[in-house]
Amino acid sequence: MRSFTVGSAFGIPIKVDLTFLLVLPLLAWLIGSQIGQYVTQFNALLGANLDVAALTAGSTPFVLGSIAAIGLFAGVVLHELGHSLVAMRFGAPIESITLWFLGGVAQLTEMPEDWKQEVAVAIAGPIVSVALGVLSLVAFLLVPAEGFSAARFVLGYLAVLNIALAIFNLLPGFPMDGGRVLRALLARNRPHAQATKTAAKVGQFFAVLLAVIGVFTVDVFLIAIALFIYIGASSESQQTTMKAAFEGVRVRDIMTPAEEVRAVSPETSVAELLDRMFRERHTGYPVLEDEEIVGVVTLSDARDVREVERDAYRVEEVMTEDVMTTGADSEAMTAMNTMQSAGVGRLPVIDANGAFAGLISRTDVMTALNIIQSSGSRQGETEVSTGTPRRPDPEETPR
Repeated sequence: MRSFTVGSAFGIPIKVDLTFLLVLPLLAWLIGSQIGQYVTQFNALLGANLDVAALTAGSTPFVLGSIAAIGLFAGVVLHELGHSLVAMRFGAPIESITLWFLGGVAQLTEMPEDWKQEVAVAIAGPIVSVALGVLSLVAFLLVPAEGFSAARFVLGYLAVLNIALAIFNLLPGFPMDGGRVLRALLARNRPHAQATKTAAKVGQFFAVLLAVIGVFTVDVFLIAIALFIYIGASSESQQTTMKAAFEGVRVRDIMTPAEEVRAVSPETSVAELLDRMFRERHTGYPVLEDEEIVGVVTLSDARDVREVERDAYRVEEVMTEDVMTTGADSEAMTAMNTMQSAGVGRLPVIDANGAFAGLISRTDVMTALNIIQSSGSRQGETEVSTGTPRRPDPEETPR
C-alpha cells in the first residue's frame, strides 16, 4: 500500500504505510478494552497497586490505549533505528524506516555479508528494545503510586511490551533478527548463499509453526506475521542465490545487443508508430537519434493523440524523455535491483561513451540464471547469451 514520509532521524526518512493508520486505532481499542486484565496482571506480577476503578472509568481506557499504542510504535521506530545506525556504521546505506500494520521495517540497501557485522546489525534492534523496556520499568518503579495510576500503567505496559518485542524478534524466524543472527553464525564456516538457504528453511519452518498456532488461537496478527516471515525468507533466499550466481556477470554479458533491438526515430509519425506496433506486436520502443537513446515511446503515449492528428504528431512530441538506464559494465544484479525498485521490466543499456548498447530485461536475467544454474557455473570469459530479440510485454516497457 502507499506510504508517505512523516519525518526523518539521522538522515533516515521515517515513513508511514496506510496499513499503519488502519491498525493504530484498532490496537488502541484492543489495549483499552483489556486494561482491566492488564491492571490485574501488573498488580500481581509487579506489585503495582494500580487503581482498577480509576483506569477503567469512562473514556480513560481508550485514552490510555491510544497513548500506549503510540508509545509502542515509537519503540518500534527506535528498534529499527538501532539496526539502521549500526548498519550505517558498517557502510550499508539505509533507504528508509517504514511503519506498517505488523510493526516497522528498516530498508537496508544491502545487509553486510561479514558475519560479525551482520550479528551486530541484527542484535542492535533487540538491544534498543530491552533498553527501552528497562528504562520504562525503572520509571514505573520511581513514579509515586498515589495519583499516578495512568502514567504507571503506560510505563508498565511499555516495559513489558518492549522486552517482549526483543525476545520475539530474537526467535530464529529468518528474516527476523534472530534468523539473521542464525544466518550470520552459519556463514562463519560456509558460503553466504548456503547459510542463507539453511536459515531460510528454518525461518519457513518457524513461520508454519506460528501459522498453526495462529489458526488454533484464532490470532489474525500471528497468522499475518507467519505469512510475512515465510515470504520474506523465500524472497531473501532467492535474492542471495541470484547474487551468488551473478557474481562477476555484467549487463553486457546477458543483454539483448543494440543490433537486435527494434527502435524508432524521433521523426516517426504516431500513425506509423501504431501501424508498426500492430505489425510487430510491440507495445513500446526505445527512441534513438544518432545511436543515442533520447526517449521511450509506448502504446499509451500514442493513444493520447487523437486519431485525426496522428499523421501530424511525431514520436518526439509524445515520448517520455526521462529514461532510466544502466551501464553495459554494471553488474547484472545491480540492473535487476534497479528494475525491481523502479517497477519496470527492462532498462536501456548505454556504453562508456553514452551510446545505446542494448536492452536488459527481467526475462534476460532469469534466462541467464536458469542457464547458470543448469550448467553449474558461469561460462568463464564467454558471454551468457540469452539468444533472440525479445518482444517486450507491456509491463516490461522501459520508463
